[in-house]
Amino acid sequence: MSNIVTERFERLRQEQMVPAGRPATAVIGSLREIFAHRQLLDLLIRRDLKSRYKDSALGFAWTLIRPLVQLAIYFFVLGEILGASRNIPEFAIYVFSGLTLYGLFSEIVAAGTASIVGNAGLIKKIYLPREIYPLASVGAALFNFGVQLVVLIAAAILQSGFAWVRLDLLYFLPSVAVILIWATALALLLAALNVYLRDMQYLVEVLVLLLMWASPIVYSWQMVATRAPEWLLSIYTSNPITLAVLGIHRAFWTAGADSEYPSHLLVRMAVAAVVGLVALLVCQRVFAQLQGNFAQEI
Repeated sequence: MSNIVTERFERLRQEQMVPAGRPATAVIGSLREIFAHRQLLDLLIRRDLKSRYKDSALGFAWTLIRPLVQLAIYFFVLGEILGASRNIPEFAIYVFSGLTLYGLFSEIVAAGTASIVGNAGLIKKIYLPREIYPLASVGAALFNFGVQLVVLIAAAILQSGFAWVRLDLLYFLPSVAVILIWATALALLLAALNVYLRDMQYLVEVLVLLLMWASPIVYSWQMVATRAPEWLLSIYTSNPITLAVLGIHRAFWTAGADSEYPSHLLVRMAVAAVVGLVALLVCQRVFAQLQGNFAQEI
C-alpha cells in the first residue's frame, strides 16, 4: 500500500504545474475559449432579453414602442414646437440617428459594467470564460439597436422617400464598428473594476451622460467648428463617439452638406477603429489579470 502511495506522489511531483487562471497575454486562447462556449453566450443573451420584459403584458413590443415615442417627441416637441428644425433640417432624423447609435454605446457600457456583479451566482457555481458576461450585454444591446434601426429606416423613408439610399449609406458600417469596438473595450475594463470598486457603476452613469452631450447628437458639428478654438476642435473631433455619430448622420441624414462634417471623415474613423482595437486588447489583458479573484470579491 505504501509503495502505491509513494508512486502516486512521485507522479504528482513530476507533473508540470499549470496556473489556474489564464495569462493576461493569452488573447487567442481567450477567443478560442469564448468560441467554445458560444452556445452558453447565446443563452445568456436570450436570458438578458427575456428578463427585461418578464412580467410585461406587451413583452418585446416595448422595444418598438419606446423608439417610436422618442421619434415623435423629437419631431413634434424639439423640431416643431421648440423650433430646432429651423437650424437643422430633418431634425428628427438627425437626432434619432445619433441617439440610436449612442444608445448602443451607452447600453453596452452600462450593462457590461454591471454584468460580473449581476451574475455573481453563476460565477460562484460554474466556470465560464468571464468575458462571456460583458459580451452577453453586447449581444442584448445589438438586438435593441436592431429594433431601433428598423424604426430609423422607416422614418428615413417617410421623410425623404428612397433618397437616403445612396453611396453615403456605407458610412453606417464603420460607424457601428467604431462604437462596438470602443464600447466592448470599456465594458470589459469597467466590469472588472466594478467588482473591486462598486461605485464604478454610478460613475458610469455620469460618464455616459457627459459623453452624450460631448457628441454632436442634439447639435451639429458645424456649431462647434465655428465657435471652438482649433486645438479644442481637434480634440473634440478625435473623440471616437463623435466620429461614429457623424458617420451615421452621413448615412441617414440626407439634408447634411459637406461642410457639416470634418475632412477625411472615413480616414478618421479608420484610425479610431485601429486605436480602439489596441484599447480593446489592453482592456482584455487588464480584465484577464483581475478576473482570478472575481468569485472571492463578489
